[in-house]
Amino acid sequence: MKIIALILAGGRGSRMMSCKVPKQFAEIGGKPVVVHTLEVFDRVPRVDAMIVACLDGWQSFLKEQMARYHINKVAQIVTGGSTGQDSIYRALRAARDYADGEEALVMVHDAVRPFVSAHSIDANIDTALRCGSCINCVQAVETPLLIREDGTVSLPDRSHAAVARAPQTFGLGDLLYAHERARADGRHDFTDSCSLMAHYGYGMTTLTDDGEENMKITTDYDLLLAEAMMGIREERERQNR
Repeated sequence: MKIIALILAGGRGSRMMSCKVPKQFAEIGGKPVVVHTLEVFDRVPRVDAMIVACLDGWQSFLKEQMARYHINKVAQIVTGGSTGQDSIYRALRAARDYADGEEALVMVHDAVRPFVSAHSIDANIDTALRCGSCINCVQAVETPLLIREDGTVSLPDRSHAAVARAPQTFGLGDLLYAHERARADGRHDFTDSCSLMAHYGYGMTTLTDDGEENMKITTDYDLLLAEAMMGIREERERQNR
């Protein structure tokens, strides 16, 4: 079975005010965020290929960075869509062509989650192979609230609550079918793959050993935090040599 990572680098980063470039191309540790992410998947032996959904106009820059940092597993770069859901769909079609009829798992991952670990990717693959799907998540450490339309709230049991992260892994055929149903229904507003799959009745398995470091860089504060985390990681590596 093929393992294909779909890396989403199609966003414009409207919530990051200080950055002069889209957040996936901002630098941490002297290297673009997306490159850090691609490097992790590139080094996991079980990942056969990557499909990158890239923001239009940045494809040449991405190719230059891939060559500079010797990233070899990107099978195709597709142009990102107007929403994350549309970007995933475009990457899925490219993954279908790459799989060429062979059964495959697709791992949907944000380019702006550069701290995902190889261990977490391997564990995600193991769970998906065993159960059919896997959503990386982190246990809720504060009280979650579900806010109703009238402004009132309900409080789920925190011991059973978690926050979905990535990668989110599904059978290629299942995820593509769900996306095609959503498009037929005129739905382009699903925030991630697990919410889309849940809407169309697919069961999912979670993996809750995802570390706190697997953050998503969304705001200016996140970028500063990521820079600090990268510095700490590099210092640890120097000390361990």
